[in-house]
Amino acid sequence: MSTSSGQSVSNAANEAFNQVLRAMVSVSEKVSDLIFSPGRPPQVELLGQLRAVKLQGLEMLTPGHTKSICDLMIANNAIAREKLEKFGAADLSYSVPGFSRFRVNIFTQRGTHAIVMRVIPNRIPTFVDLMLPDHLKQICDLRNGIVLVTGPTGSGKSSTLAAIINLINEMYYYHIVTIEDPIEFIHPHKNSTIHQRELYADCPDFKNALRSALRQAPKVILVGEMRDMETVEIALEAAETGHLVFSTLHTIDAARTIERIIGVFPKSEEHVIRIRLSQTFRYIISQRLIPRADRQGRVAAIEILRSTQRTRDYVERGEQSGKTLVDAMKDGAIDGMQTFDQVLENMVRSGIITIQDGVSYSSNPGNFTLAISDLTSNMATQEAVAPPTPTNSGSFPALDGFER
Repeated sequence: MSTSSGQSVSNAANEAFNQVLRAMVSVSEKVSDLIFSPGRPPQVELLGQLRAVKLQGLEMLTPGHTKSICDLMIANNAIAREKLEKFGAADLSYSVPGFSRFRVNIFTQRGTHAIVMRVIPNRIPTFVDLMLPDHLKQICDLRNGIVLVTGPTGSGKSSTLAAIINLINEMYYYHIVTIEDPIEFIHPHKNSTIHQRELYADCPDFKNALRSALRQAPKVILVGEMRDMETVEIALEAAETGHLVFSTLHTIDAARTIERIIGVFPKSEEHVIRIRLSQTFRYIISQRLIPRADRQGRVAAIEILRSTQRTRDYVERGEQSGKTLVDAMKDGAIDGMQTFDQVLENMVRSGIITIQDGVSYSSNPGNFTLAISDLTSNMATQEAVAPPTPTNSGSFPALDGFER
């Protein structure tokens, strides 16, 4: 009787929490993250800014609230519970059946628990959804090598990789193995057969799972993140033995990605690693999410470095003055390459983003400001000629219940 009663209470708590999640996600289709922190109301991240969500009974979260949420999510996850106790943080996935999935990080701070939940769309995004350059579809035709998608947290790396894997799944009859922490997008079998392994639940770490993948006869391997030297080493080995390897790095642009990979190895191995990397990398795609000028969302600026004779030489021999990867990308439009600043300039000139945001997100603000100097001088002239117009502080209505 007591077991049944306890189960009923647990089920009721789960359903109550799921209702909270539904309410928070339903604030807007553009909600990206949910945050539960003691001393604050439940919050959602919307277009890069936090917004409080009013929920009856949860007007201000207490340490007890966040501890209860934490206990509920790790109740049946011994690994996450152990990691939280040992390291003070744990990654896991959480699902509301028929509604949404979440990538979760639970962590302790000042003796209390806090939870951040990334919303994972039920539908796998497409190239059209993400407005990815059409020529990136050529990645799906590669037979081997390494493709890296880089950028800061929340820049859409997982979404881009999901769109590429989904397209391969539709086009080819391959065996695809993914190693993720945790699994985000669920890929159904289409033409390809896909096996998705979750760190700690299905495998102990990236390097061992990647080593095992080499014996599982895949054509395509996705490694959630290159975290250490051993993982990079095995990924290079996989690419050299005929596999197509996808992974991510938290680097801000393509050139620094090369530096980061080389930097994880001892200095004595640099020359050998440069040769191996120059021969195996196929694409490095770096992403930044920029607020739209109309503040109705964000748009991805994408830098693309592609393997050509010139870029392979620069990776192998190192960059020199006038012979940099940025120079190669600037000159590489015919090969589908582009730099962040080129993309941002086009966005500013098209009115997609503001001049201020373009400068703020550019790689070289000085050179970028010079490149758009004609726009800034025209704007200054217009402001000098135009008479002042009255302002109305009430002329900007909130959209979806929030100010953008």
